[in-house]
Amino acid sequence: MNISITRRFAVPALLALGLAACGSDTDSSSTAAEPVTTDMGDMNMDDMNMDDMNMDDMNMGDADATPADEVVGASLARGEFVLMDTRPAGYDDVAGTAVIARHTAGTTVTTELTGLEPNVKYISHVHAQACTDENAGNHYQFEIGGDTTPPNEIHLAFTSDNDGNGFMTAENAQIAGVDAVAFVVHPAEFMDNKIACVDFIEDEAGMRGHTADG
Repeated sequence: MNISITRRFAVPALLALGLAACGSDTDSSSTAAEPVTTDMGDMNMDDMNMDDMNMDDMNMGDADATPADEVVGASLARGEFVLMDTRPAGYDDVAGTAVIARHTAGTTVTTELTGLEPNVKYISHVHAQACTDENAGNHYQFEIGGDTTPPNEIHLAFTSDNDGNGFMTAENAQIAGVDAVAFVVHPAEFMDNKIACVDFIEDEAGMRGHTADG
């Protein structure tokens, strides 16, 4: 899939807003959940000066980074998105993939999606439970109970293009452990509404949590 997308990033405040909202969801009775808007107070994201922020430290993603499945010598795991019952209306056609690469320089995650609402901000996270286990549970953390922002978690923020396609790669200097098992995408405005989830499946059995050469 070759997707051309405008490179944009969510502001750091968005990271914190997603933490509690992206936890365990137990109500999966509806196939088109009522959107739950995250209260962002008086914040106007469009007016914020992105040039004043160090996005490399926030580690929210770089569309020009080497995609996970192209990292040399990496141990790879990947999967296809499945729709979640918590998704808002209008997301029944979402599809795509996510790939996680564990390598000597750390962890790289790449996601590609189609069927999104066009020109909408999205945020996605690596999770510590399978998609069918409490809707993927909580975010994966390198230090459990530590900071709820990168680099202690792996977040990818992106904006869909005019055709509803999304693409992003994020890099982390730490190697994700065996509990980094899933990947979830949300609309940034509706953090409680998980759209779709990937269960990572190893390309080579037994390599999860290890680099390909270590």
